[in-house]
Amino acid sequence: MSLRDDSRSDFDSLRPGQSTEQGATRRTALKAAIGVGYAAAVMPVMAQTAISTSAEGLKAGPVKYTVNGFEVPAYAAAPAGKTGLPVILVIQEIFGVHEYIADTCRRFAKLGYLAIAPELYARQGDPRGYTDIPKLQADIVSKVPDAQVMADLDGALAYAAANGGNVSKAGITGFCWGGRIVWLYAATGKVKAGVAWYGRLVGQPSELTPRHPVDVAASLQAPVLGLYGGKDQGIPLDTVDKMKAALATGTPAAKASSFVVYPEAGHAFHADYRPSYVKSAAEDGWQRATAWFKANGVA
Repeated sequence: MSLRDDSRSDFDSLRPGQSTEQGATRRTALKAAIGVGYAAAVMPVMAQTAISTSAEGLKAGPVKYTVNGFEVPAYAAAPAGKTGLPVILVIQEIFGVHEYIADTCRRFAKLGYLAIAPELYARQGDPRGYTDIPKLQADIVSKVPDAQVMADLDGALAYAAANGGNVSKAGITGFCWGGRIVWLYAATGKVKAGVAWYGRLVGQPSELTPRHPVDVAASLQAPVLGLYGGKDQGIPLDTVDKMKAALATGTPAAKASSFVVYPEAGHAFHADYRPSYVKSAAEDGWQRATAWFKANGVA
């Protein structure tokens, strides 16, 4: 992996409190305005429950960094004028880095973190314009190699380290597709803790996805809190049981990992802009997530 030394310029050019919309006009390389608006596949948005976190007091907006010759777009948010910040990697759902993911970054920034969400499909295409989820899965999501994702997350940490972050206090959280990635990255030794929101735990190995969370469970290098829905039709509870059994045989970090299953919640219960949102589970999960990071040195 290579990381350009000039990667700090985009983030530093944003003024405190400047919104993504204001900052995006200054970066022609990011005309798609990453983190602005919602992915087409999730429209219409549930406006009555969608959370909007202000950028006031933050340095927040699109950034980019280079990994192996490719310029990775990302959204980053941090308290303005602060350095030595703990870092949270925020991993997208299948819909990419749209407004919900950017808002999650701002929520962490309000708590004193430098949060960064890389667009991990950028080499394969832009997921935000797709209206058909199966086509999105076939055209883009199924073509993303885990090895590429791991390298881009390494790059995000290097970017954070060069822009006010303390990566010795780094954590990772992700939703759906990103929840699976949390488990995989927690096995690399690059973060101190992870929080996985309803990420798939088992699957058939393939060339691009050779291992799944249950395969790396016993070798975790950072404890993970799994937040799952009891009514999730895509993640049967027996797979949670398989994961628990694998964790129990593993490293100290594996044994320290934990699950919370919300009996009345289905998939994507944290996604406040979608009908799947379950306010009670989402709010409880968020409190548990932030407490988990603090308890494990990500603060």
